[in-house]
Amino acid sequence: MNEALLLFIWQHSLYDTVALRTAAGEPLTVIAPGRVNTNAGPDLSDAKIKVGDTILVGNVELHVRTSDWYKHGHQHDAAYRSLALHVVYEHDAPAIGGNIPTLELKDHIPAGMIARYSGLMTGPGKLPCGTQHSIVRDITKEGWMSRLLAERWEQKLAEWDVMLSDSADDWRNLLYWRMAANFGFKTNATPFLMLARSLPLNVATRHKDDLMQLEALFFGQAGMLDGDFTDDHPRTLQREYEYLRKKYKLHPIPAELWKFMRMRPVNFPSVRIAQFAALVHRSVHLFSQVIESHTVADIRTLLDVKAGEYWDTHYRFDVPQDKPSVKTLGKTSVENIIINTIAPIQFLYAARQGTAALQERSLQLLESVPAEQNHITALWEENNWTVQNAAGSQALIQLYNNYCSRKRCLDCTIGLGIMRRK
Repeated sequence: MNEALLLFIWQHSLYDTVALRTAAGEPLTVIAPGRVNTNAGPDLSDAKIKVGDTILVGNVELHVRTSDWYKHGHQHDAAYRSLALHVVYEHDAPAIGGNIPTLELKDHIPAGMIARYSGLMTGPGKLPCGTQHSIVRDITKEGWMSRLLAERWEQKLAEWDVMLSDSADDWRNLLYWRMAANFGFKTNATPFLMLARSLPLNVATRHKDDLMQLEALFFGQAGMLDGDFTDDHPRTLQREYEYLRKKYKLHPIPAELWKFMRMRPVNFPSVRIAQFAALVHRSVHLFSQVIESHTVADIRTLLDVKAGEYWDTHYRFDVPQDKPSVKTLGKTSVENIIINTIAPIQFLYAARQGTAALQERSLQLLESVPAEQNHITALWEENNWTVQNAAGSQALIQLYNNYCSRKRCLDCTIGLGIMRRK
């Protein structure tokens, strides 16, 4: 037993509520267990307890043992002098005094409760509930999945709100930064975002009609044009960048930030930068197009870009590839951008504008994309939990990252369902 489990049991009334008595022998009824206090002071506030014929309203403090009250020094803290109830698992010391009733729960907690909690905390797999989640009703899971997706977007969009403020509420800038980070995907997301921040959007759009100048700006700011090249294309970019860098007083990011190791050549940051330059080159009013695109087909058309001709035969400067190949964004890459940039920015924009219909369409867009395939969704599939679309996979990713991997079973609806099992 620990205090987190004891609080969980008390909060959800997972104990036998019949024939409760205080340590002094008075009958006790819990009318309301109270609200968890996340600040300093007693564990719960606004509890309502009936002791004998008296109704007490106020704070509740919980301890594994009564003696913990004294170990924690609460007897010297004025914040703990007006409790309605002291709840303990084991009453092993004199009551705390001050006419505060003490309730011992040890004999009222079902025998299997602690064992189930121990099983969740010490199970051998990466998913604490891997072999048990099936006992939770589907309707309960569906409701929890919706909350998990909302939680994931709230966390993500809180960061985006800050970025939007940094750009003076310029939605075009936010899309430019987030799209750039997405083109880096997981491995190179941070340097790609740094690249976009180092090259103002108004500078890039000023040269949007000239793909060579755009490549010069993006590769130069990426720190990839500092070298002795043999191919004509990078040498041309190098000369062009030197002029543009001085003209706009630009400062490139360190080239060593980019990661090439253990990547498929088609995902090299050099290829992704060339594709991103091509997107800026062919984009007209990209933000309004993104906001107005509500189908996967529309967005695939929007992102149907290919890197410049030089990249048909190269993955890196001066290193020709064996077989030519056009460097377009693949189906999986487009779906990743929908999941991680387009649907969220539509949702955030709709929330700022108070447009419920657009918010709903952004969620529907996510539901029209196939579920992601990664190590987290594979782990859930191994444990017989599969989802059909990206809304579901995003929820499972949130569940794993924020709950399962941190053993936060007591904060999880699935954990609650398991703990409530008869």
